[in-house]
This record gives sequence, structure tokens and C-alpha cells, in this order.
Amino acid sequence: MTTANPAKAQTATTPWAAVLRAETRLFLREPGSLFWILVFPTALLTILGLIPSFRDPDDALGGRRVIDLYVPVSVLLAMIMAGIGAMPPVLTGYRERGILRRMSTTPVRPSALLTSQIALHGAAALGSTAVVMAVGRIAFGVALPGQPFGYVLALLLSTASVLVLGALLCALSRTTKASAAISSVVNLVMMFSAGVWIPVQSMPDTLRRIVEVTPFGAASQALDRAASGGWPGWAQLGVMALWAALVTLLATRLFRWE
Repeated sequence: MTTANPAKAQTATTPWAAVLRAETRLFLREPGSLFWILVFPTALLTILGLIPSFRDPDDALGGRRVIDLYVPVSVLLAMIMAGIGAMPPVLTGYRERGILRRMSTTPVRPSALLTSQIALHGAAALGSTAVVMAVGRIAFGVALPGQPFGYVLALLLSTASVLVLGALLCALSRTTKASAAISSVVNLVMMFSAGVWIPVQSMPDTLRRIVEVTPFGAASQALDRAASGGWPGWAQLGVMALWAALVTLLATRLFRWE
């Protein structure tokens, strides 16, 4: 009777899992990243929810409350913080210190590190989404999405968009200082288009049409529509999918391991 060699089986599945475990430990030791991804969006939602007028129905918003609009915005804020604020400096730092180049000479390919970082930051963003929605529901009576399948689809497309955009920033940044500077600018632009300062639904018509062709402007509208019980507009879903595809192509062509 023959038995499988457990050592060989373990070796076959270890490299990516080992990288993921190591990166998870390092990620959990970064209080700054954890705060901005997991705490800040919920804290912002809570502060806004404590404003009495934000909890009152507004006829200009179709009888909805401002706090209802800010749940999808806080969800997108968590994604922006993860994909644009936290991930690019980490990967750029690895490349700048030669870690990716050294990994290319080992059985663990550099792509395992990139995949692990995308998985970790994507999971953190989705975890923050769950916290935001729970706090919105429990503390401020924000209804859960009326169209859950459409909401999940819009959520996944927006997550993909922000993560590949973060990968593109890594590709364009040669140093951690450059990465931090570029990420800061892109952060501000994306937060505006997501409606952090002014909800997209409250923007003037011309500005709203411009914002809706950005990935997070489209995501804000799609999530809000799904939250209200309707299916996200196909134009909005298409904008997010197109951005994700084009940015993935650019990031793949421009990304360098060293």
C-alpha cells in the first residue's frame, strides 16, 4: 500500500499560503492602515449621523435622509483607503528595497506577494463595508439594501476598480515618496467623485454627469440605487467594468518587479 508524501503535498500548497500568512501578520501590525480602512469610514458615518438634520427626511432627496446617502459613500471611502491609500506604498516599498527582485530568484514568485496584497486589502475593505452597514442599520436606522444582488455586484465591481487602480499607482511610482504623493492626490479626487464632501445625488446636474463617468461616481450611484431597491443602472455597472478592464491592462503593461 502506498501513501502520499505529506511533505510534497505541503510544499505544493505552501508558497502562496506562506506569503499570505506573512503579509497578514505584517498588515495587522500596521495600526495606521487598520485605522483608516476599518475605523475611519465608520467613525465618519457616526459623526455625520449625530447631526440632527442629517437624520431628517429631505424632500429634495425624495424623502430620504442625508445619512441614508452616506452609507454607500462610507463604503466607498473604505475601499479608497484600502486600495489607494494603503496598498501602493507597501508594494512600492517592497520594490524599492529589492524584495520583489530577490523573490524572483526563489520558488515564491513576486506575483504571490502582489496577489496577497490585493486579497488582504480587498478583504479589509469588504470587512469595513460590513461594519459600516451594521452601524448604519443599528445606530441610525438605515435600511439594508433593497436589491441585495445588485448591491453585491456593484460592490464587487467597485472593489475591483479600486484595487487595480492601486496596482496602477504602484506601477507608476518608483519610490515610496512618489507613491505617497501620487496616492494623496488621487485619494482626494476619488473621495470627491465618491461623494464624501457632497453626495453625488446632491451635485448640480452637469457636475454629476461628469462625476458619473469616474469609477467611484458610478459606484456611488449604483450602490445608492441598489440600496433604494432598484437594480443598478447598466451604464453605471459598465463604467466600473470598463475602468477595471482598462486599468488592469495598463497596470499589467507598466508594472515592474524591480
